Amino acid sequence: MTKNEIFVLAAAAALVFTACDGNALANNAIAANRPAKAAPTMDALVTLEKSAYEAWKSKDAKFWDTFLSDKFVGYGSSGKLDKVSATKEYTGADCQITSYALSDEQMKPLGNDAALITHKIIVGGTCGGAKVPAASWVASVYVRDGDKWRGAFHAEAPIVDPKAASAKPADRKQAPEKDQAKTYAPNAGTNAMLTHEKVLWEAWRAHDAKKIADLTAREISFINIFGTYFATKADALKDWTSEGCTVKSVSVTDAAGTMLSPTVGILTFNGGADGTCFGQKVGPIWGTSIYIKDGDAWKWTFGINLPVPPLVE
Repeated sequence: MTKNEIFVLAAAAALVFTACDGNALANNAIAANRPAKAAPTMDALVTLEKSAYEAWKSKDAKFWDTFLSDKFVGYGSSGKLDKVSATKEYTGADCQITSYALSDEQMKPLGNDAALITHKIIVGGTCGGAKVPAASWVASVYVRDGDKWRGAFHAEAPIVDPKAASAKPADRKQAPEKDQAKTYAPNAGTNAMLTHEKVLWEAWRAHDAKKIADLTAREISFINIFGTYFATKADALKDWTSEGCTVKSVSVTDAAGTMLSPTVGILTFNGGADGTCFGQKVGPIWGTSIYIKDGDAWKWTFGINLPVPPLVE
């Protein structure tokens, strides 16, 4: 091969690599400038919520297969739910729902691919022959799945007067083991959220407002066991650090994490406290906390606690 032939081949190779590299740079530039997918509007989420209540009312079993995310977790009458057990509960033949009405809707984006909606619900009807709680505060989380938004979490806290509330909630039957939610494998996100949650509970026990403020995001909201909704961080901190509760010790057990994205996670757990609130002994709760990643740290941004009803035979 002559020197001229070698030179021609080298020049051609250089041209090819330059062209490929140029295309790669162009593609990267296009990707970098491509706008992120928009978060859903509150109207869109409210429409989804209403469609879910309508499916519950009409006992539309097929609806939940496409409405619920495969990551779904929530709480129902018998405890924690996954997609399978939620579908069974939401289409239960023992419920006769006559009406429902949503109000006081609030939406909070959780990054670009998840969103939280809270609202009040007034329901008419019965389940298992018992009247459905007339009014509740509700929390639902939706997650992006391609071009659709699917339900990833749902729980409802009946609204009661804290000072008049019975220390013994309505009875329930324990769900069979096969109907309980799946246990999620621990991961770094789950462990980080659980560690954070335990410190937060201890800060609540100690009425440590500064510690709680440091552990939580700039904007938070909370629904407590009495169905009271706290829309701002100031309101939540005032409630958590009030003298209404005197607690000796706290516990956070049976925690499971669901990662909606690398920066958004849902932690479900059983919470307990040795003490009293508003003169009543604190009972066990089904707890849910939503965390968002803030730099290298996880921050608590929303929670809903439900009193665990006593078991009956």
